[in-house]
Amino acid sequence: MKIEKNYSKGEVNRAGLNLLNNIRPEYAEAKGILDNWRACHVAPLNSFQISLRNKLKIIDGDALISQRLKRSPSIISKLERNSKMLLSRMQDIGGIRAVTGSMQNVRALEAAYKKGTRAFSVVQGGKDYIIFPKDSGYRGIHLVFKCKNGFSIELQVRTQIQHAWATAVETMGTFLDHSLKSSEGPDEWLDFFALASSAFAVLEGTPRIPKHNSLTDKETFEKLLEMERRLDVINKLAGFRVVARHISNDKKRGQYHLVTLDLDLMKASIQSYSAKDIATANEEYSKKEAEITSGRKMQVVLVSSESIIGLKKAYPSYFLDAELFSKQIKVIKKRLEKIKG
Repeated sequence: MKIEKNYSKGEVNRAGLNLLNNIRPEYAEAKGILDNWRACHVAPLNSFQISLRNKLKIIDGDALISQRLKRSPSIISKLERNSKMLLSRMQDIGGIRAVTGSMQNVRALEAAYKKGTRAFSVVQGGKDYIIFPKDSGYRGIHLVFKCKNGFSIELQVRTQIQHAWATAVETMGTFLDHSLKSSEGPDEWLDFFALASSAFAVLEGTPRIPKHNSLTDKETFEKLLEMERRLDVINKLAGFRVVARHISNDKKRGQYHLVTLDLDLMKASIQSYSAKDIATANEEYSKKEAEITSGRKMQVVLVSSESIIGLKKAYPSYFLDAELFSKQIKVIKKRLEKIKG
């Protein structure tokens, strides 16, 4: 089922301003406009995913693919950080991600989309956060495309190691109640994850965060492991995973999954919807976000994934699972032992 666009770009932009400024009583109407605008990104996302799967069959058949509609709090937060941004021009409301097995595959996929596709043109706004990592330590490739009906989508490409870092940051940020990925929160945690990113970059042979360039590989690893021990990072992350281990699933097969992490009950749940029920899925997404606005302590996201197993791999932070990150810390311990001889 295709969702029709019900509002002009001018109306969408005014809605964005009303949401940003929390203007009442226009807020409820503005949220409805945002919901419709966001839902209109489903069709172009689905179309792009077909192209992405075809390319990855050749480049990396084991790559993980997932797509999501950006959460309302994240949309409003982005408008707050970028005072000149208009809601209708936000390029990552519809996002699709490919997690590959190596840097070689990341670059091969990037090259495959250099000229876009027949249905999607490449637009300005892409970023190479691997050559130029963010200060937070975030690494990955962002490419922006526009389809013929004018909607933009963002493709994120990252390695499994980069994915492990990003999802661990989100998991820890959830418990610290700070957006660590946006460089907000306690300095000691921001410093730890920034250093972890540089250490992971050493493993992959890619640039570190510039402030760590003066450190040798040995110093980078030693400093990271010392911080990990002091902050008790691995044990904390493991503890989070235990308390969220009970995951309910409605057992229905579907293309779309509404994932809710209830931080009061420490429980993750999944509601699945078929392609024809995408409108209902978006309605439920909006209802859950309204609960968050009213003070409910939870996180919710609407994503597409081939299976529940794939979903957990693509969005482990919604299941408070940072096992992949912990494994990379073990790799660094072994690498340090080799360096020391």
